[in-house]
Amino acid sequence: MTAPGRFYQVSQLDALEAESIFVMREVVAEMERPVLLFSGGKDSIVMLRLAQKAFAPAGVPFPVMHVDTGHNFPEVLDYRDRRVAELGLHLIVASVPDALAAGTVRESGDGMRNRIQTPVLLDAVEKHRFDALFGGARRDEEKARAKERVFSFRDEFGQWDPKNQRPELWSLYNGRHHAGESIRVFPLSNWTELDVWHYIAREAIPLPSIYFAHDREVVERDGMFYAVNEFFHPRAGEQPVKARVRYRTVGDASCTAAVRSDADTVDRVIDEVAATRITERGATRGDDRVSEAAMEDRKREGYF
Repeated sequence: MTAPGRFYQVSQLDALEAESIFVMREVVAEMERPVLLFSGGKDSIVMLRLAQKAFAPAGVPFPVMHVDTGHNFPEVLDYRDRRVAELGLHLIVASVPDALAAGTVRESGDGMRNRIQTPVLLDAVEKHRFDALFGGARRDEEKARAKERVFSFRDEFGQWDPKNQRPELWSLYNGRHHAGESIRVFPLSNWTELDVWHYIAREAIPLPSIYFAHDREVVERDGMFYAVNEFFHPRAGEQPVKARVRYRTVGDASCTAAVRSDADTVDRVIDEVAATRITERGATRGDDRVSEAAMEDRKREGYF
């Protein structure tokens, strides 16, 4: 109990953590078959820690799912499998390569697979009858994501209509849905990239190594540094160079760029992020530069 005349205050991180845990508990209370999207990226890693805290001392009461495009960084896949094993989680992999082999999706000419993630995700949602999907999207990342509610209603086709969303006054969330409809839930909506890194530091959460500065062969394209790998090859006239870089976000190796950096510890990353004036998606995601409304177009089709 606080002394008379004094107010009990919590830190920014404690307030964000409490809000996210409340959201997760609301979903488990309201919905029948939730699932957490887990890619091995920093936001889904933080979301998993929050799920651990929300339901302790019991285990996480829902599976985790990765929509695997087949273009992943090996360090991230290794981390994903290791973390799942450590926590005894049930991992579901929705495979884009399997869908390509089956002929249910077709790869675009540019080699990017973001667009064909969506039907693979929607097929997995239908197959497992998931009615709530936790995603790690944050409002500070990108303007289409800034339009999202915490509970984002999707119709029976998995589509998002920004004009058909529910009010969330006083943190009251409406999970009502009919058969085939679903809710995308974003517990990190009010977090920033800097909040995520401060939480990682406080909780001492391990991360894939590519989030920290390391030497890698890259080519510069459109002002971004792409790693040379089996999914990304230099074009005529592009000369690969060895550079010290790190990744601010994790996506496909075919369209996710690195940034030049010497930040090889969490504290140094925090200092770097605090000084930047461009979001991680704006700085490093080639797939968001396809058009001005690239993310919103994908979200309307059913993407996160």
